[in-house]
Parts: sequence; C-alpha cells; structure tokens
Amino acid sequence: QVQLVESGGGLVQAGGSLRLSCVASGRSISTYAMGWFRQVSGKERESVARMSSAGVTTLYADSVKGRFIISRDNIKNTVYLQMNSLEPEDTAVYYCAAGKLVHSNYDHWGQGTQVTVSS
Repeated sequence: QVQLVESGGGLVQAGGSLRLSCVASGRSISTYAMGWFRQVSGKERESVARMSSAGVTTLYADSVKGRFIISRDNIKNTVYLQMNSLEPEDTAVYYCAAGKLVHSNYDHWGQGTQVTVSS
C-alpha cells in the first residue's frame, strides 16, 4: 500500500556528493524498515544501506561504509541517502524500498534513480 518515489540522482565527478530522497505516501514510514539498494546491468541487486523502523539499527555495505549515510524524517515521511566521496564503482540505479523488518524481504519499491560517477 505504501508508495515510494526516489529523486536526487544525476551525474557527478569522482569525489563529489549527492543526496537521494525517497518520499513515501499511503502509509507512514515509521511502520517500515527502509533500505537503499542499487543495481548495475548484468549484476545482482546490492543492499547499500538499511534502517530499522525505529531507526535504532543501521546496516551498510562494506563498500560504502564511512561514505554513505541513511537517515529518515518521519514527519516528512522521507528517507535519505547521503553519498559522499563518490567513486565510479558507485554508478548504478538506486532504489528505495520498504519492508517489515530490517533483515526481511523488502516488498515495496520505488522506480529508481540513476547515479553516474565519472572518473
């Protein structure tokens, strides 16, 4: 029932920063664990960052630790992914998703936003 819309992707040079936003509607994100995932053509989808519904637990892929930060604003019903020190390897389509628990399957997905990092 929850609907998700991502924005904020674009083209950036290596070393630059972007902030992705995911606006939810239909239900409050306080009900859900939220996550950011990315996918490159020919490769399987990768979990980038996840946060439990209460915001107590956060999980990051090793490749982005220290560079990316996931956060949520329950009043705005929005989840963010701050991406710093971007690398060409970060180039992918990034998806916002919602699930029941932080370690469970994510059942609701946004349409994705393209992030391209040039060297």
